[in-house]
Amino acid sequence: MSEENRACSDSECSRESCEGCEKNPKSFIEETNKLNSIKKVIGVVSGKGGVGKSFVTAMLAVLMNRKDYKTGILDADITGPSIPKMFGINERATMNKDGILPAKTRNDISIMSINLLLEQADAPVIWRGPLLGGVVKQFWTDVIWGDLDVLFIDMPPGTGDVPLTVFQSIPLDGIVIVTSPQELVSMIVKKAYNMAKQMNIPVLGVVENMSYIKCPDCGKVIKLFGESNLTETAKDLSLNVLGRVPIDPVMAKLADKGEFERFSNDCLKYASEEIEALLNKN
Repeated sequence: MSEENRACSDSECSRESCEGCEKNPKSFIEETNKLNSIKKVIGVVSGKGGVGKSFVTAMLAVLMNRKDYKTGILDADITGPSIPKMFGINERATMNKDGILPAKTRNDISIMSINLLLEQADAPVIWRGPLLGGVVKQFWTDVIWGDLDVLFIDMPPGTGDVPLTVFQSIPLDGIVIVTSPQELVSMIVKKAYNMAKQMNIPVLGVVENMSYIKCPDCGKVIKLFGESNLTETAKDLSLNVLGRVPIDPVMAKLADKGEFERFSNDCLKYASEEIEALLNKN
């Protein structure tokens, strides 16, 4: 029997192989393309849809790019991709003998999304879970990201097949949880938090999107969804609140026009500083 298939030394164990055993868990981590050197991988997740996860992913990528870090976005939301449109990317991805080449934004952020592989951007992706997960893994293994300081993964909402594939297959250095200020925020954050903890993925903190809107005439802050209980939830879970993003028609218009890199607020300044600190740890 080979060394790697030899059973563990526990006298009560009768298994012929240690593969899959809790004492010797099998790793599902995939190797990225041989041409890649990616320092940190950050997942952006949410417990439910509609909270602006892609919006926050794009903001973080732009902020890190402005700090002169080489940045990329892997759009893992295969059935609802929105990243290319936000950055005004319309061309299809190209390939060479070594793999798939990501698209580049005006400021050199690398982007890979299923929309870059479809003949029509509005064509629906009607696939089952295993196929969706396979494409996400290909975006990690087959795309030539090159040298990146940080790769953000825009995850689909929830705790289903694709988030599980990402957590198991890609070596995440941490996740950022995105939520909104409604009453069910506590449950949403805890679902994402508990999944990450079960998968041994560090949680960097939580971002609240759609926190408020500011009157353009008088500047009054209006909390459309009422008072948030994020502070209490974050305290219960020992999480950092990384930022609160308002509803801003200007940012929405920039996203619709494909000019998202032009936004000019510092709502996620603290979040970008936390990621920068993670990059500078080693």
